[in-house]
Amino acid sequence: MNNKVFGYIRVSSKEQNEDRQLDSMKELNINERDIYIDKQSGKDFNRKQYNTLKNILRENDLLVIKSIDRLGRNYEMIMSEWKDITKNIKADIMVIDMPLLDTRNNKDLLGTFISDLVLQILSYVAEQERTFIKQRQKEGIESAKNKGIKFGRPKIEKPQNFDIVISQWKNKEIKSKEAMRLLELKPNVFYNLVNEK
Repeated sequence: MNNKVFGYIRVSSKEQNEDRQLDSMKELNINERDIYIDKQSGKDFNRKQYNTLKNILRENDLLVIKSIDRLGRNYEMIMSEWKDITKNIKADIMVIDMPLLDTRNNKDLLGTFISDLVLQILSYVAEQERTFIKQRQKEGIESAKNKGIKFGRPKIEKPQNFDIVISQWKNKEIKSKEAMRLLELKPNVFYNLVNEK
């Protein structure tokens, strides 16, 4: 039975494009049906496609990823997953952007030491980058708030005649449609404002 080569691709959200990673996999002649793609954060490994791939990975198979942060962005979890794949499953991993992280090469003690060291550094950097992204988002939101920028839906002001019309509606003097017409409100806005009272 031939050893299989699998590709794993991850982008952080549905809006992001995976083409760059996919092109790298195709350049290595990885069959498209053997490429698994998640559009999800790298904060943990609760990812459907990743877990499906890991379940079919066998000894001496090869898992190819574009860069270590595509595997994940949590230092401890990356180290744990790497160990599980290479030591327990006994499959190999190749990181395209970092040739030192190819477990098929240099299987001697020095080679293993160097790749473990590089892996630890890159995993740390991946987690730090995630921390920096969150910090930059937080600072950006704080800065925008300080400049008076509001987040979320704008608060809708009640029309001047709101209380009168709502009183008529609650007393069943007018129907909902008539109340909405008099207030010039759409149904969802009308009911949201009514529920605020």
